Amino acid sequence: MTTLTARTGDTAGRPPVTNRNVAGRRRNRWFADVGWRHLVAVLGVLFSLFPIVFVLSAALNPLGTLSTTELVPTDGVSLGNFTGLFERTAFERWFLNSLLIAGVASFASVFLSALAAYAFSRMRFRGRRVGLLSLLLIQMFPQFLAIVAIYLIFGTITDLWPAIGFNTPWGLLLLYMGGALGVNTWLMKGFFDTLPRELDESATVDGASHAQVFFRIMFPLVAPILAVTGLLAFIGTINEFLMANVFLTSTDSKTLAVGMYGMLQGNERNNNFGIFAAGTLLTAIPTVLVFQLLQRYIVSGLTAGAVKG
Repeated sequence: MTTLTARTGDTAGRPPVTNRNVAGRRRNRWFADVGWRHLVAVLGVLFSLFPIVFVLSAALNPLGTLSTTELVPTDGVSLGNFTGLFERTAFERWFLNSLLIAGVASFASVFLSALAAYAFSRMRFRGRRVGLLSLLLIQMFPQFLAIVAIYLIFGTITDLWPAIGFNTPWGLLLLYMGGALGVNTWLMKGFFDTLPRELDESATVDGASHAQVFFRIMFPLVAPILAVTGLLAFIGTINEFLMANVFLTSTDSKTLAVGMYGMLQGNERNNNFGIFAAGTLLTAIPTVLVFQLLQRYIVSGLTAGAVKG
């Protein structure tokens, strides 16, 4: 084995420095500086992928029960749980209901919140501070605390206007829109405050109205925060269960969260776990597609250089 040359006075009483020792020290230094981060990252990825792999294995398990589900299926692979999901349940109806409610509710709440945020950020009017504080205070209390009052209100609405009452997507849609306005308004107002006022002033000098300033100038610049709030609103709405379980009781009006919860009730939990896992995988498709659609708006800084030139 080769030995690195060194002065005799410096190496007295020390073991010879070899290539193997140098390589070992470099590995130790690399692990202390960078390597442990890779280890933590790998452990985090494995931890996050474990439930996905388990659900995928349960969905492809031909036996379709919880007691026979394994991380790596040993009984073969089958698509019987997917076919049983559509044959034994009204999954396609629940899927359409969830897409309708989540899509319309997120779009409407983001649009109304953007209008309110623009008004609170750019305009000065009586009651502005009180309105902002009221939105903040209301959001401190969970919406579920008002479930009794909301239930009584919608009971009267169902008698007078059945189209927006219980077991209708439009009634639940109105409820979701009201609950999301406060948080979205505060998030968007902070983003509007970062935009330079020179944009508003120059457009106003050119004769633009408040609506033209908002839709033609401000709206494209705030696309990143619109994408973020829209994605959060969509995910929160499509996964919401407590309020939907109270308002939706008929099979045709249920959403994915309510309908799939019924699969695991009672003694059918073990037998229906396979089709439940298959439904879970299909439920994730809309969220992934929405994220991929909005991803370029989230990562792009559209406001960079807005007042330069």
